[in-house]
Amino acid sequence: MKFDKHGILEMTKMNYDPDRPAAKNPVKIQDLSFRDGHQSIFATRGRTEDMIPIAEKMDRIGFYSMEIWGGATFDTMHRYLNEDPWQRIRTLKKYIKNTPFSMLLRGQNLVGYRNYADDVVENFVQRACDNGIDIFRVFDALNDFRNFKTAVKIIKKNKKHFQGSICYSLTEPRMGGKTYNLEYYLKKAKRLEEIGADTICIKDMAGLVSPYDAYNLIKALKETTEIPIHLHTHFTSGMGDLSLLKAIEAGVDIIDTCMAPYAYRTSHPAIEPLVVTLLGTNRDSGLDINKLAAIDKEIEKIVPKYKHFLDDTKLSIIDTNVILHQTPGGMLSNLVNQLRQMDALDKLQEVFETLPKVRKELGQVPLVTPTSQIVGIQTVNNVLFDKDESYSNITEQVKDLCFGLYGKTTEPIDEKVRQKALQDYPRGEEPIETRPGDILEPELPKIKNEIKDLAKDIDDELICALYPITGKRFLRWKYGKEEIPDEVKPKTLEDVQKEEELIRKAISGELSAKPKKNVPANAKTFDVFVDGEHFSVDVADPDIKSYGIRAPKKEKKAAVDETGNLKAPIPGMIIEYKINVGDKVKAGETVVVLEAMKMFNNLAAPCSGEVKNIDFHAGDSVAKGDILCYIEPKK
Repeated sequence: MKFDKHGILEMTKMNYDPDRPAAKNPVKIQDLSFRDGHQSIFATRGRTEDMIPIAEKMDRIGFYSMEIWGGATFDTMHRYLNEDPWQRIRTLKKYIKNTPFSMLLRGQNLVGYRNYADDVVENFVQRACDNGIDIFRVFDALNDFRNFKTAVKIIKKNKKHFQGSICYSLTEPRMGGKTYNLEYYLKKAKRLEEIGADTICIKDMAGLVSPYDAYNLIKALKETTEIPIHLHTHFTSGMGDLSLLKAIEAGVDIIDTCMAPYAYRTSHPAIEPLVVTLLGTNRDSGLDINKLAAIDKEIEKIVPKYKHFLDDTKLSIIDTNVILHQTPGGMLSNLVNQLRQMDALDKLQEVFETLPKVRKELGQVPLVTPTSQIVGIQTVNNVLFDKDESYSNITEQVKDLCFGLYGKTTEPIDEKVRQKALQDYPRGEEPIETRPGDILEPELPKIKNEIKDLAKDIDDELICALYPITGKRFLRWKYGKEEIPDEVKPKTLEDVQKEEELIRKAISGELSAKPKKNVPANAKTFDVFVDGEHFSVDVADPDIKSYGIRAPKKEKKAAVDETGNLKAPIPGMIIEYKINVGDKVKAGETVVVLEAMKMFNNLAAPCSGEVKNIDFHAGDSVAKGDILCYIEPKK
């Protein structure tokens, strides 16, 4: 070792030399920047156009693979970005020609929030193979590997790489029990080996695994199976890079990281510090820190467009409380946003305190999409709407979970909760024990009949099969049958900065809050909401639409007794109306299905009577308090 005149260790030329001798057992690295990186900290809003400028440089780094698709990208792209999810794979394949593409697949859930019929699963996985996915990281939220059956069959048929994943979780200490122990994970790993996994991934979606737990787990897995082991963990708790380092010591074969601008917070450890840490060791990654640093500079020019998606509820970049509430980063930001929209952000701590109890009652399931949403939104419902009894507002997905449509829960569901959830459940009150896919009827024939010529190919049909409401809306945008809203159009950094300046002026009072004599005729009034505060802003800029700020819908007031007003209890999107104007309904009967945080809420008639007025349509977004329909009370 060499030291300079100040006694500081000098890095030898060999350390930074890209041609340095290869390590005996180099750790392989998968980059997540194009998928889980921006999903975790920028609400999955990364656009393909912002990936292209660095794609070729990323391809030359020497990553084991790049995760570029799956997870929430499919949903967000077609819903919020007006991008065809399938096209992203094809586009990036033009620039990234040497590095394998990986995707995150939720087993029978695919990239949605429920289990789909086998015909949808078969066609989706086949099209993912055809479009360019090489590695399929397959997981099931309940670690019920029966839900892998159909997807794995198609993956193997196409000779693609099947990575079997085990969702990592901890048993909440306050709830007692030792469900998720070493024996649990070793048994799951052996089962994945039996069904043909090419690699096994420990998927720690909330950053829960501690350094020495990571060491012990990886060491035990390496002694149990010869299949390569891959560790995926988030930085949420602050332990991520420490846990990766101990896993590397234990012999882990592959790890997940992000480029620094997409790393940390609820995302993943950064690649750069680990590359330097491992220099000259037997686990040296062999990657060039100088090339990584050059790409970082390019990314730093891009990410300011997305910084407004960062969670601004805390100053710290870590959340040690995640060890207690175990909420993954994406779910945490959804909870915060949902409570903010409901003017109930002060209830966040109560939600965190209630969440472990709800999780235990729903079978102590791991918290990962979609179970994190299922447990999370039900907890919010219990905290905000329950008075004398719990579970007074049960989502459709909780009912499906209790019936067995998601698979077998880790522990039994509380029997009282199950019975209440399955009262009048359309499939019956007795839960199933079979694989969910075995009882689901084929779905594609019905979808094809519904959308007819709106879809041009099977890829379009699959978008609608996964997301019937927003999928059809996207295809209308895609083929020019409906005007594309300004809020889904791409924005430049200048657009974002202009919008931020507009909001800043609204807060500071530089913009008029009331009409003035000198306000131009083309001025428009907009409602701006910042951290729950409302500002009415007069803006004399004809290009205001490009900022993504829209005038609010005027609330339609019923001209009669308001007893029959069914108001939205939470903000969300209308999935469907179960009734039409003129129908007779009974109090408590479901009349509207409202999607909030990707879960379906059945809203009941406030009284018996006749439906006189319906103010919205399927696909419309509504705010808390909007009148969804008016029912003239029965006299």
